[in-house]
This record gives sequence, C-alpha cells and structure tokens, in this order.
Amino acid sequence: MSRPRIVIVGAGFAGYRTARTLSRLTRHQADITLLNPTDYFLYLPLLPQVAAGILEPRRVSVSLSGTLPHVRLVLGEADGIDLDGRTVHYTGPEGGEGTLAYDRLVLAAGSVNKLLPIPGVAEHAHGFRGLPEALYLRDHVTRQVELAAAADDRAECAARCTFVVVGAGYTGTEVAAHGAMYTDAQVRRHPMRTGMRPRWMLLDVAPRVMPEMDERLSRTAERVLRQRGVDVRMGTSVKEATHDGVVLTDGSTVDTRTLVWCVGVRPDPLVESLGLPMERGRLLVDPHLQVPGRPELFACGDVAAVPDLNQPGQYTPMTAQHAWRHGKVCAHNVVASLGRGQRRAYRHRDMGFVVDLGGAKAAANPLGLPMSGPAAGAVTRGYHLAAMPGNRVRVAADWLLDAVLPRQAVQLGLVRSWSVPLESSSPEVARVPGRPEQSGKDAGTAGSAGTAGKHADGDEGKKQPGGEPAKGQPGGEPGKNQPGGEPGKNQPGGEPGKNQPGGEPAKNQPGGEPAERGPDAASAGSRSHGERAKRSQSGSPRASGKPRRAVEAAGPRSARGGSGKPGKSSRASGTGSAGKRPTAPSGPSRSAGQPADPGPEPPAHQPPPGPDIAPGPVRRTDGRAVEGDS
Repeated sequence: MSRPRIVIVGAGFAGYRTARTLSRLTRHQADITLLNPTDYFLYLPLLPQVAAGILEPRRVSVSLSGTLPHVRLVLGEADGIDLDGRTVHYTGPEGGEGTLAYDRLVLAAGSVNKLLPIPGVAEHAHGFRGLPEALYLRDHVTRQVELAAAADDRAECAARCTFVVVGAGYTGTEVAAHGAMYTDAQVRRHPMRTGMRPRWMLLDVAPRVMPEMDERLSRTAERVLRQRGVDVRMGTSVKEATHDGVVLTDGSTVDTRTLVWCVGVRPDPLVESLGLPMERGRLLVDPHLQVPGRPELFACGDVAAVPDLNQPGQYTPMTAQHAWRHGKVCAHNVVASLGRGQRRAYRHRDMGFVVDLGGAKAAANPLGLPMSGPAAGAVTRGYHLAAMPGNRVRVAADWLLDAVLPRQAVQLGLVRSWSVPLESSSPEVARVPGRPEQSGKDAGTAGSAGTAGKHADGDEGKKQPGGEPAKGQPGGEPGKNQPGGEPGKNQPGGEPGKNQPGGEPAKNQPGGEPAERGPDAASAGSRSHGERAKRSQSGSPRASGKPRRAVEAAGPRSARGGSGKPGKSSRASGTGSAGKRPTAPSGPSRSAGQPADPGPEPPAHQPPPGPDIAPGPVRRTDGRAVEGDS
C-alpha cells in the first residue's frame, strides 16, 4: 500500500505548526510536502524590531528545512487547486511551474495587506507584512532623517522627518513606538540644522489604540506613545495620499514622505478560487478544521473561518495565537482521517496578549493579569523567546547588545520602493526586475506602485515607474545611453524591445489580459462599498475546483498606470495574523497550462533592472572594441 501524500500550502503560524506536528505523528508513514514561497518561517510579532534596528532579519526567520527534517520543502506559490483531480498547481521562484498530487490537503496560506479605496494609498503607502517591507522601512526612515539633517529648508526638513502610520492595531502601535525611539536616537547623535525633531503620527478611525484588545492594555500603550512624542489621533484616518503628504479626514494636511499602512489584513485570495462556501473571504470549516463535503480538504489559520465554540455564532479572529493552535489540532485531525487516532474539535482559552513598545516599556495581560512597565517588558520578551520555534539564543543576544550598544543607523539599499508595493499579494517576497509575471499578482505593481510614483527619498521619484526617480534628475538614476547610465532598449546590453524574444508581451495578447476583482469589504473602522466586480473569463474561478490562477481583487485607485496589480494571486503568506491587500485591479492572468514564453516581462511601466542586475556586455567609450564586443 502506498504512503499517503499530505500537502500543506503555506508555512505561517498555522502551516508551520501543522507540518511540525504531522512529522511527529505520522512517524515517517506519510509523505509530507510543504509548499511555501520562502524557505523560512517568519516570526511576525518581532518584525517591528527588525525595522527599528534591534534585531537582524535572520533572527526572526526560522529555517524550514533545518527545523522540519522529515518534511519535503517545495519553493513556490500555489496558484490553482483542482479539487476533483486532487492536485495543486504552483509557480516556482524562477518562473517554473509544477503540480503536486495529494491525498490530504491543508490550506494555511495566511493573509495579505488590506487596501482600502482611498486615492493615492496604493501608490504612496507601504505595508508591513514581510521581511522585505521591514527592511525597506528601516532604510527609508534612516534616509529621511539623514536628508532632513542636511536640509537647510525648514519645510523640507519637517516633511522628511514626519512619519505617518495608519492603523492603531497591534502592528501599527508597535511600529510607531519602536520607530519613535529609533529616529530619536539618530537625531541625538546627528542633530538637524534647523533644530527640528522627528515627528511620528498614529492614525485610526477607532476610538482608542488597539481596540481589539483589553482596554487597560490600550491605555498603557497610548500613554507610552504620547510620552515618546507620538501624535496619536483617534477617529481620524487618511482621506487622500499624495507625493508630498496626506490629507486627513478632519480636513488637515500633513506634509510627509512616509506613509506606513497597518490598517489590517485579509485572507489570501487563493481560497476564493475554489468556489466553496466563504465567510468574509475566509473558507468555512467545521470545528474539526475540515471543509464540509470535502473530507480530504482542511483549512486553518487566516484563510479559515473556524467556529468559536466558546462564543456560538462567532468565528475565531485572525491572530497568530489562534493560527498556531489551529495548526496542532489540524495535524491531529489529518492523521485521524488516515485512520490513526481520534478527531479533535478546536477549542481555545485566551492566554492574553503582549505588546512590546521598545526599551523597558510593554503592555501585557498574561492570563488576564494586566501589567505595564519593566515587569511587562520582561514577560513580553520571555513569551516571545518561549514561542519562537528557533533562534532563541540569537534573539536574546541581539537584545543584550541593543541594551549596551548604540544601534547601527545605516542604509543597506537592498530593497527598493517598487520592490515592495502595498498591493502585493506576496508581501514576503520582494519583486525582482524582469521577473516573469505570474497569476496576475505582480503585474499591477508596476502600474499601481508606479504611475504616481513614491516619495522623493533618493530611490523614488514622482511619476516614475515603480517609484524610481526620474532618470537624469538629481537623486535619480542616470539617463539611458548616458555615461554610467543604463543602455537603451534594443541596444547591446539593453532591455529587449516589446514583442521581441525575452521582451514584454503585447497588451491584449494571451497572458496579458487583466482580470478584475471587486473591492474588499473590511477596514480598520471603515468599510469599502460596492459589490465584487465580475472577474474576467480567464480569471474566474470554477465552482468545480478546476485549476485556475487565483485572481486579486480590483478596486478604485487613483492615477494608475497599469491595470494589473503586484504580487501573485495566491501564496502561502506564512503569517498567521496578517492580511492581504484589498481592492486593486488585477494583472495578467495565466492559466495553469499556459506555456512559459521566452521570459515574459512585466508591463512597460515596470522599472528597468536595478544595480543588482547585470546591464549586459560592456562597451568602451573610446571607440575601441573590447573582448566580447560584436
């Protein structure tokens, strides 16, 4: 008898815990495959400390192959599931495609940034759902403070050292708290010429900070934020975002070059393509985390609407705590479905929450006991060390070094603005120049993050593709065909022309039609209106569950240069408690059987290859040929 094949989509809190528990329970009697776009499990609660320079990125990244030795890791993003044929179609990190057959399937794809139909937000804001976004934010904030310190104009200095965070939930509160400490430390070492200091703003339409948590935690967090000079504005959000600042719902305008979007998350759109019963974007499951009518299909984490047995009629919230526990119960029930052991219903007990506010400050209520100050800080960090599945010693060492040494405020420049668009449905993977578009996920990035441009902070320019500065302008890249510049298209070493081998497919050609989606309905305090738009024929999911690329949601946006959207349409996000993005037009949809052209490129507004991409053959400027020139 052949060994059962178990496929897990996603390595976030739910997927990782499922894989680890299954590996122990099956005792090598089953083939377990984990499909994930990255080779690590990301411990999201400590991501704000990466952006603030406290922890190095690899500290919060736990190796999948190193900690799951009996689980086969497949790098890729799921973009189609054939429920009747029991196969999962995926696209690899280099554009290759593959199929995984299964006897049991666990969907734990996580969530992505939630985008609201607010003009300019898609073009000028960045989310906070993955390592690339955290690294970009750290570089961006560092750059803005350095540019502000060198500026003679007070208005420019004020705009550059003003940082706006939208969303006063768990993530936004920690980002603002740690960010204020980080920029204050920079200014103490390098005071600004104008005598100004960095200013952080935290906005939310909710009546208080962290409205989903205990009111005492909320008061503690708000008190710490105000003590650090953070401008906390409840009942206020962004009405419009522009290149030079934001317009608030109270009518005021704030000049800024930084807009951090922490409004919330939504389930990975992969599950929408299955044609199964949904609950606010989440796949409906029974208390055993099994999809009704599909005994081979399980779902857990942010993509699953799990009944809350402690509160009849309610569903468990999208938090890392629930996702981690879902994974353990799901693994037991998968094994039970194979004839070993008994099924378990998911029940939970609230263990409380911890919020690290930086330094010795924290807010916590372990087992319902409210705490603040150094005691809460010790409990918070102790909890994180206990909860992390690896890297505990390294994390503790970084905390110790941060307590005795100043932080290193340097720009690495590894992640550019256009690499981490807010609309990306793959926030854990930074976009790469020239990378083939898949499932219509990344296609819109060039348009959504590009046409209006990003803030002028050295690597972003107004109205330039992907947020890059105007070529040949101060702070931008040199013009094409100029000394030190990028070779022109169709020139030796340059980009291939459109419709040329390796070039960009013509618009309205197979693989180039945009798929439409309707707006997402939830928000942090406000809801987007309107019905979900009809999807194009090439992207509409089949009720039978035949393989189809998942399609991203489309919604109103301003100054879009392309009809597509960034990121991939389905993927294991790997975050148990974060979200995906909202309403945004989707990009070119590729069917599972479409052949890979000689390297299809993103739309024309995709930015040219960056400095990490070889420009092609070297040409001399003195008229003499060099070896290799033709």
